Amino acid sequence: MSFFISRIAEDPFYVISWIVVIIFSICVHEYAHAWTALKLGDDTAARNGHLTLNPMIQMGWMSLLLLALFGIAWGAVPVDPRRLRTAARAGWVAAAGPLANLLLAVIFSGLMVLSALVLPDSSQLVTVHFFRFAAMANGVLVVLNLLPIPMFDGWTVLAAIVPPLRAIDPVRVQTVSWLLLIAVWTTPAGFWIWNSGTAIATQMGLGWAHLAKLFMA
Repeated sequence: MSFFISRIAEDPFYVISWIVVIIFSICVHEYAHAWTALKLGDDTAARNGHLTLNPMIQMGWMSLLLLALFGIAWGAVPVDPRRLRTAARAGWVAAAGPLANLLLAVIFSGLMVLSALVLPDSSQLVTVHFFRFAAMANGVLVVLNLLPIPMFDGWTVLAAIVPPLRAIDPVRVQTVSWLLLIAVWTTPAGFWIWNSGTAIATQMGLGWAHLAKLFMA
């Protein structure tokens, strides 16, 4: 299996764009978790310095290294459910990350449309492509993080709605979580996640384009 970074010679735009977008998007995702937790009563992440966009804090060197080598990465903020007091609050803290990525997808798709409208043709192609790529990546992050797999945000959100799931300790079943995640990426489910994220970005772009036409009419 070739390293992700080895593709930089044949497609430097894709590799560099992916690394930049993923680092920024994960840091915003984790910041949203930390900020929401603080507002809902848990200052654990804030006390540990996670109210920042610093990738070394939000992701760590191992995640950054694997992003460069294989194109995959993660982030994590410490959350103490006991301080949140209710499952509903824990659910909102978990949902904050994917919602932040959804907001980024909205912003990037809007910038894509705006770039296509106002930039000259000579500089339009790269800029529009980058913003489209960023919107798509965040769409994928929304779908991926909302998977109902233990240790993922989607599991905590689902547990806030389905009480019996709260009795399952995600840490104890993390092996199962990794197996499920591997299964996702080695089966057609991985294509579904990618295509779903792309569809989210595409629909947002179409929405912004329609809105732009209304204002320009």
